[in-house]
Amino acid sequence: MIKLMSLACAAALALTATTAHAEGDAAKGERTFKKCKACHTIEQGGKNKVGPNLFGIVGQHGAHKEDFKYSKGYLKAADKIMWDEAAIDEYLQDPSKYLSKLAGEKVRSKMTFKLKGKKKADDRADVIAYLKTQK
Repeated sequence: MIKLMSLACAAALALTATTAHAEGDAAKGERTFKKCKACHTIEQGGKNKVGPNLFGIVGQHGAHKEDFKYSKGYLKAADKIMWDEAAIDEYLQDPSKYLSKLAGEKVRSKMTFKLKGKKKADDRADVIAYLKTQK
């Protein structure tokens, strides 16, 4: 019983730490987002580049930008995408893997940039925090 209680406390602590970590730092995220600007804009009404303008992306459904030509792979998964924090986090780790999971078949994303791995978790959280401010 004591082991079970200890395990439950450890799990609760881990969940709390994950939630706190998931908040990220928007100022750091803005700096990290500079890497993304090669392919994306984030200004309201901004143009699309190789990737779509990401202004207001948090809370949107997949393929919400009518004036952007999404890849075939992205479109196969788009109806299952809701760009919440968890989805953005998973997508940034490996875009093609994320889309393939949703599409139910192997698909490729035009986006090849990845923020993969444990070391990049802070960068992902920071970028997500920054994206949340852009609405």
